[in-house]
Amino acid sequence: MNPEKRSENHEMEAGDKELLDRLQTAILSYDAEKAKNLIREIMERKIDPFVVMNYTIANVARLVGEKFESGEIFLPHLVLAGDIMSEVSAILESSMSLEESKKLAGKIVVIGTVEGDIHSIGKSIVAMLMKANGFKVYDLGVDVKSDVFIKQAEANNADIIAMSCLLTTTMPYQREVIEELRDLSLRDKFKIMVGGAPLSQEWADDIGADGFAKDAIEAVKVAKQILGTG
Repeated sequence: MNPEKRSENHEMEAGDKELLDRLQTAILSYDAEKAKNLIREIMERKIDPFVVMNYTIANVARLVGEKFESGEIFLPHLVLAGDIMSEVSAILESSMSLEESKKLAGKIVVIGTVEGDIHSIGKSIVAMLMKANGFKVYDLGVDVKSDVFIKQAEANNADIIAMSCLLTTTMPYQREVIEELRDLSLRDKFKIMVGGAPLSQEWADDIGADGFAKDAIEAVKVAKQILGTG
């Protein structure tokens, strides 16, 4: 990693923290232009991209999700915040050095929200954080059929299939993907990760997944653990 960048392992300078707090406020205020200007300023200060993802983007995603669940904000706000986070993350990714982008060179993740479920915020944040950590990520989007997960994992020679689910009614599709992999004698070819509000470690164990994460930050740690790189 570029030694000029401030590491997540060191205490942030006051000016860095202020910038990250201002970025969080801008996203929560749905001010896209201000957020983009702040992320460029953050890049100029050479703050570690993962610190930005960990401290700000992932935290904003959690706060927005909580506000949506409590009825404090509604779907248009959720979508707008998600769009801003995606724009900010795209700018941030462009600042990553070649060394950073190769941290997990060759480790490929296919990610998506399962069939019948159109929730994208959590899944998108996981994808962003994984990219920031050097994974090559193929985001299949939402309402992804089981056979599409498998076909795309094979086509891209994936190491991990990551499935998101926010509805209890769509949870069985995660099991379906694993069962189809077994039927095709492909289960041992991929590691399977699952995540989403209604899920638990017990559910992951029951369907035979390799890993479960309750949030985006944990998802990165779990992905590294099941691949033996973390």
